[in-house]
Amino acid sequence: MVLRPHSNRPGSAVPTVASAQQDGFMREVDEALREQEVLDALKRHGRNLAIVIIVILVGLAGYLWWEHSRSQADGEKGEQLTLALDQLEAGRFDPAAAQLKPLAAEGKDGIKAAAVLTQAGMLEEQGKAGEAQKLFAQVAADAAAPQPYRDLATIREIAAGFEGMTADSMVARLKPLAAPGNPFFGSAGELLGMAYVKQGRNDLAGPLFAAISRDKAVPTTLRGRARQMAGLLGVDAVDDVNEAANSARGNAAAPAPEAAPAAPANPAE
Repeated sequence: MVLRPHSNRPGSAVPTVASAQQDGFMREVDEALREQEVLDALKRHGRNLAIVIIVILVGLAGYLWWEHSRSQADGEKGEQLTLALDQLEAGRFDPAAAQLKPLAAEGKDGIKAAAVLTQAGMLEEQGKAGEAQKLFAQVAADAAAPQPYRDLATIREIAAGFEGMTADSMVARLKPLAAPGNPFFGSAGELLGMAYVKQGRNDLAGPLFAAISRDKAVPTTLRGRARQMAGLLGVDAVDDVNEAANSARGNAAAPAPEAAPAAPANPAE
């Protein structure tokens, strides 16, 4: 006689159903306990947590407001600097000086440095080289100013006071700037070459002037001056005859003097 499958026997599924019901009940109990723990934790620490969240939000709002105010103030100072430069370009020194004064005193980093450099340039235009040199030195020594402004100020300071400065001090300050690839290589290198000449180191000045004359990134007029100085110091800096001729023609600012009358021909010929 063939028996039916055991699954059809009475009572065989009862333990399985009971186990499933028990597991479901235990999960519900666990979830209820976890919810109660969360509620208890919120009751205990909810006030402190809310205070922390409020402090963070207030701090973030304050930072965003400060950043916006600073950007707006910097924008206004930039507009003032632009207006001052427009006045200076038109030759109105007094209005330009009035607009530059607060920027030079209270400006922020780059704007302040630019304002002081502009003030120094105005003084140079007015023939006050000594006062201009002091302002250039102020920017060069300002650790808060952007480095390009400080480098430019160093070059302008040395150019304004070249005769009164020692050659050794000029060489020490210009050498880091007079390196090929540096944006100020041409201007700093020309001053450094003259400082070498002042030291009596023509052996260093000549090759430096020759290097400047060959640098395509250097302005043409400066390259022409450097080529002439290299030639005077016995260093051949002419790599391209046509280029040198074009440069010489470009540097001719004044017309050539009128030629003297030709000498009469030799009657014996």
